Amino acid sequence: MAVVLAVNSGATDAIGFLALGGAFTSVMTGNMVLLGVALAGADGALALHTGAAITCFILGCSLGTRIAGTPRSDDPVWPPAVTRALAVEGVVLAGYAMGWWLSRGHPSGQLQLALLVLNALALGIQSSTVQRFGVAGLSTTYLTGTLTTVIARLTSGHRLRDVTQSVLTLLGLIAGAALGGLLAVRAPVWAPLVQLGSLGIVLAAAVAAIRPAPDPDLVRR
Repeated sequence: MAVVLAVNSGATDAIGFLALGGAFTSVMTGNMVLLGVALAGADGALALHTGAAITCFILGCSLGTRIAGTPRSDDPVWPPAVTRALAVEGVVLAGYAMGWWLSRGHPSGQLQLALLVLNALALGIQSSTVQRFGVAGLSTTYLTGTLTTVIARLTSGHRLRDVTQSVLTLLGLIAGAALGGLLAVRAPVWAPLVQLGSLGIVLAAAVAAIRPAPDPDLVRR
């Protein structure tokens, strides 16, 4: 599931950077650098977009934590609260998609800024939600640490199979960014489908996983 969520992150970041004012929606380190550059160069538009993205990402992280909660010793493999939080992310992305389609894939002005903050809010929710799993180093958005861990482990003698999940997550991010970026440039009307589709896959799998098994006695009847 982390790989599919990374696809969503990559697509959302690519779309934000290419079509929503040159800001990222999950890479807050990059946005902080861009904000500093914008302030140094008196670029008001870039400062507004990066500042808004950072602010809404923070709000999303807070909201995601409120809904998903923090790890507990009695947590199942997939806590139901994670599904609820990702569903809220889906609602936010659906709102963004509606605005994107109303502009025929070419948002500008205030609408462009509004769509950027919705995407940043959504990925803030996703970023904090995956922390409920309590897995050290697990992330589907900020992956510089994941890359560092992969290289450190391989360099220290670990085998590739020991970091397979992390490598797949990194590749998922790249694939999502490539697909989202390609659609944003070549076929913008279709771009939100990458985000909605990847998140939809995760939600469908989560619902199927937590669905209670049928009662054997009822099945025999």
